[in-house]
Amino acid sequence: MTSNVGLRVRLTFPESHVRSPVIATLVRDFDVIADIRRAEISDDGGWILCELDGAAGQIDAAISWLGTQGISVDLLGDVLES
Repeated sequence: MTSNVGLRVRLTFPESHVRSPVIATLVRDFDVIADIRRAEISDDGGWILCELDGAAGQIDAAISWLGTQGISVDLLGDVLES
């Protein structure tokens, strides 16, 4: 049985990825739930603060993929359930 984890991250996008379906790809290809908490996007780039939930291996794979796309990932900590 695989345990799910929650992780809070900040994704920073270069201009080249502003119109890319990054969140949709995380959900579809990596089976990760991405709960967007805040975001600021412009034509020049942007950032998304979100919580990623899923199997640890899937989240790791998603974060690795983001890096290969030129999207920087800042780990902000585990999501605490209340």
